[in-house]
Amino acid sequence: MKVATFFIVGLLVHIVFFISIFDIYFTSPLVHGMTPQHVPLPPPAKRLVLFVADGLRADTFYKPDVNDTIRAPFLRAIMEEKGTWGISHTHVPTESRPGHVALIAGFYEDVSAVAKGWKENPVEFDSVFNESRHTWCWGSPDILPMFAKGASGDHVYTHTYPAESEDFASEDASKLDSWVFDEVKAFFNSAKGNENLLSKLHEEKNVFFLHLLGIDTNGHAHRPMSKEYLENIVLVDTGVSEIVSLVEDFFGNDGQTAFIFTSDHGMTDWGSHGAGHASETLTPLVAWGAGIQTAQRATTHLYQDQHQKEWNLGTLRRVDVNQADIAPLMSSLIGVPIPLNSVGVLPLNFLNNSQHFKAESMFANSIQILEQFKVKMTQKKETTLSFFFTPYPVLTEEKQEEFLQHAKSLIHRGLYDEAILLCVEMITQALEGLSYYHTYDRFFLGCSVVLGFVGWTSYVVLVILKTHASLRKPPGNRQLMSNEGLGRVFLCMGLAIVAFLLVQASPWTYYIYCLLPVPVWHAVFKEIGTLLDLIKSAPSLPLCKCFGYFVLVTFGIELLVVSFFYRAMLSLGLLLLSLWPLLSGLHIKATTRSLTWALSCLCLAVFPLMPVVGRESNVHLVTCAAALTLFNTIFYLVSSRRLSPLPRKDRQLFICQIVHVGLCAYVLTSTHASLQQKQGLPLFNQLVSWTTLVVSFFVPLLSSTRLFQRLMSILLSLVSTYLLLSTGYEALFPPVLSWLMFVWINMEQEAMSAGTLSKTELFRIDFSENIDITKIRQLKLDDIRRSYFFVFFIITAFFGTGNIASINSFDPASVYCFLTVFNPFIMGGLMMWKVLIPFVIVMCTFETIQVSTQLSSRSLFLIVLVISDLMALHFFFLVKDYGSWLDIGTSISHYVIVMSMTIFLMILSVMTHILTSKRVFVGKKMKVHFK
Repeated sequence: MKVATFFIVGLLVHIVFFISIFDIYFTSPLVHGMTPQHVPLPPPAKRLVLFVADGLRADTFYKPDVNDTIRAPFLRAIMEEKGTWGISHTHVPTESRPGHVALIAGFYEDVSAVAKGWKENPVEFDSVFNESRHTWCWGSPDILPMFAKGASGDHVYTHTYPAESEDFASEDASKLDSWVFDEVKAFFNSAKGNENLLSKLHEEKNVFFLHLLGIDTNGHAHRPMSKEYLENIVLVDTGVSEIVSLVEDFFGNDGQTAFIFTSDHGMTDWGSHGAGHASETLTPLVAWGAGIQTAQRATTHLYQDQHQKEWNLGTLRRVDVNQADIAPLMSSLIGVPIPLNSVGVLPLNFLNNSQHFKAESMFANSIQILEQFKVKMTQKKETTLSFFFTPYPVLTEEKQEEFLQHAKSLIHRGLYDEAILLCVEMITQALEGLSYYHTYDRFFLGCSVVLGFVGWTSYVVLVILKTHASLRKPPGNRQLMSNEGLGRVFLCMGLAIVAFLLVQASPWTYYIYCLLPVPVWHAVFKEIGTLLDLIKSAPSLPLCKCFGYFVLVTFGIELLVVSFFYRAMLSLGLLLLSLWPLLSGLHIKATTRSLTWALSCLCLAVFPLMPVVGRESNVHLVTCAAALTLFNTIFYLVSSRRLSPLPRKDRQLFICQIVHVGLCAYVLTSTHASLQQKQGLPLFNQLVSWTTLVVSFFVPLLSSTRLFQRLMSILLSLVSTYLLLSTGYEALFPPVLSWLMFVWINMEQEAMSAGTLSKTELFRIDFSENIDITKIRQLKLDDIRRSYFFVFFIITAFFGTGNIASINSFDPASVYCFLTVFNPFIMGGLMMWKVLIPFVIVMCTFETIQVSTQLSSRSLFLIVLVISDLMALHFFFLVKDYGSWLDIGTSISHYVIVMSMTIFLMILSVMTHILTSKRVFVGKKMKVHFK
């Protein structure tokens, strides 16, 4: 197979393996075709007002300050006198869109929503707003439109401020909440002179939704313990008080309004959210008004946890709920059907109504979830052969009918408490049944993917043995079966799989996952002769050395796998790597380089022990990183004058890049100073930042293609951008990593048993020159170590500073030099490039080692591919769908990260080849030098 063909096939295979995880674990849980369930009794409220304080933490809201002053006196008074309070437990990911969907639609959204964006519904879903008669919404343009788009008819009215208002650099983001409160006041004032609107407002089943984004924005910009964040809570409490008085006065204090105050997610101490820390998953919930239970006091202090003791709320009954439970609560209060796809369970402790009403409401809740179960079961039954179909045993059709008759009988006889318990039991069973059918095909698809994975890895190993290893090939017939016969066997297998999937009316993606192993294993069996050659050559191989490498690589892979859970394992790995010269004997002939290697490994080992990026900002460390980079560059320029003098143009380019690094350090410092003084992002700084980002891709192409000269140019260009995206110690990571990479290049020259280049010759290697094909050598056992080092350094580059260690390590302050107005896609793109910069540094080093050790670029990369695929297969088996949401999300994200890394490596290998070997000459005519 040609190199280009192999690359394309390998890329497609890994993309299929990557996408498979979304079909197996990330499919939408929604089904359609259910019947809305109505409660036959009149509801307690005519209207509902929902306040969502975006990004509000439960502990910050409930806990008094150091002077025992209550930050939200109005809502505190409600909790103590008029309403019921508790904790709303959110699910991962703790982001705005999933949180609002759980609150208002009652289900936990799948990851496809994030892939489709925040303003578009990947699937249509029902919501409390859709079931209402009219809903008026005020707030963010990122949240409100999705509920209007998903609503049938034209009864959800949205009022949003411009997207530009969501500016992290604004003097005070609480103006977003002030805008909402002012608009609501203006709305009700204008309604008094509008008969049509007045008529709508006095109808039943109306909802008013106030989305308050100021707290979240201030938390991102200034941290949750900041004055801005805490004062924003006071402003929100005052605003809620004013709106409550306004609404009650407008409707003549008829006692028919229910109020709910909550949050979509919390926030970490360092101003981020997305993961499963308690500060992100515990959000406040306060409800009062029509149909809501009033405060229940206890004579003794009852603490559910340490938090409640700190909040001085021991004498008030606390009612905790899952976030999705709030949707059926709102539906019950105003008498609309529970959203069709809701998985929430009505929290009866919040209701102040008769037991009859509670029983009827729970019965409607159970039927609504049972309807989803029935549709899911019918769909799976229709797409599965009857003799293969295994129904959920706990909830057969007979048991469903028995439940319906029994529940109705209990309610009819007035045994409401028993009916409620029966309905709760039925809801539990129906939810478990929904999960059963949702994951019905998971084992089948998983086996197909694993079979394809193992086949692909086996094929790559055989290719390495056949084309890149020096195996003695004994004569003899190495074919177990003719190619024609083999082709027929696998063709029949493919046709059988197609027929099986056709009969079951399987989705088209199933054909890809199930058929992919067929050609892969066909290719493996065609190369089986190579395996036979290896077996016959076994007596002539250094078996002890082979076994030693096998044990070391296996241990190394396990260490990398564990490092995904515990970053400190990377520090242990770097400590072991520092001993390499001592264990291999290199310290004898290269004492100075061995000491430098050990020192650079130990310096890099410090980073995984540090807290994840984002918790602490320190601009001074960024300045130190710039100074360290400049020192390394100047040291290189001085030392290279004797070994490989720089041409005048290259020296000028280096000087310009050095000045540019200093300018970027100044831009970062001045930007953060300007934002601290609340003067906004200076235009000059923004222009420099975006210009730096763009030119960083092209400036290295202007430098010489000599090995170290090109590498230094690439480093300066990348570090300039990295500095602008840094907030603290992580800015030191690229310079230290680059130091280790330069030492690695030199150490590999010492490790070569033959053909070692002198330091002068190493300086004179030119990336653009084609390697003499006669000098390209076969793979050796030591190349396994080189490949493992590369994978280890890639993982270290990935997790070294915690940039992707968890989703909540993202700090919006990292992109303030580029923009301060909230834009998730541009911000995400900038952060992704920040993550990739250390990747590129390691990739360029690996490209250098391939050139300097006289190996074809394909040889080492094939070993890297095998190691990466073994890690990915490892994580595939670690994926689980039980336990906490954090455990489930973490296990899936690890597989996605490893598969993404493998695909990125394949693409980055092409990019780094261009970055190191191509040159643009600027003169009368600009041309790209291809050699």
